[in-house]
Amino acid sequence: MTGHKSIFFILLILNLIIVVLYFVLCCCRKRNRFSTWMKTIVMLVCPVAGPLFLIGAYVFYRLFMSQEMDLEDVVFSKDRVQTVLHPDEDTERNMVSIEEALAVTDKDNLRNLMLNVVKGGHQNLLGSISLALDGEDSETAHYAASVLQDALNDFRVHVQKSYQECMEKNENQADHCLDLIEYMNLFLEQGVFTGMEQKSMVYQMENLGEILYEAYKQRISSDIFEMISLRLLEIPDYETCKKWCSRAMEMYPGVLASYTCELKLYFSMNDKKSFFHVMEALRQSNIVIDNETLEMIRTFM
Repeated sequence: MTGHKSIFFILLILNLIIVVLYFVLCCCRKRNRFSTWMKTIVMLVCPVAGPLFLIGAYVFYRLFMSQEMDLEDVVFSKDRVQTVLHPDEDTERNMVSIEEALAVTDKDNLRNLMLNVVKGGHQNLLGSISLALDGEDSETAHYAASVLQDALNDFRVHVQKSYQECMEKNENQADHCLDLIEYMNLFLEQGVFTGMEQKSMVYQMENLGEILYEAYKQRISSDIFEMISLRLLEIPDYETCKKWCSRAMEMYPGVLASYTCELKLYFSMNDKKSFFHVMEALRQSNIVIDNETLEMIRTFM
């Protein structure tokens, strides 16, 4: 064997030793597996040149790229620029609620209004759309009925499918229950179902809340307590509503919704003693009272 071939085989053996040591070291340190394999292949395919290239890249990175940035001359301003947008007065003059439009709009404009509602998002407008069912114009009533029928059928299918998912005990059960309660509340708060179906849906919603309260108590927010309490109050089921109001007050004693739910419950029950007891507790707390709560208190007094 000539001298050049001996040197070549020695370099191959040294290269192989370096590759094996590098691979073992990276595996022991639990480095990125993909990066380790790629670099190992490069060093095997390109003896000497591969390791030298990787060593040179590492040295270059350590010398120039890994140094901390000098932010001494950089100033992060905390000033905020407030952009003032002028209102579109022409558009605002022509905007009215659907309830008002149904009361005063002529047939042609009313039909155009209903068609525009059908084209756009209408899940939170079903209560207003249902008012058009009793209108004098049969075509407008037909549009309204079509919108309601499609929306409520989609709601029933979605609830039935999602309710089955909520009954399955797995790591996503709490998320499924919370999502379904919020989805159901969007429809149920508008009161577009018949009395029996509304009551059935509310009890389904309350059952989801029971699952959460038993197994995932800390996942229930104040908003969820309020949704369940108010829907039960509308049925009305005062006893079950009172149970959820007590739970809300127990978990969220510093939130206004915990007090307003109880105030609405006792207002509906005409229980003045309990109403004023909750009102006094609210007055002594540091919670800021909104206009709706003040108006309810004035009405009851």
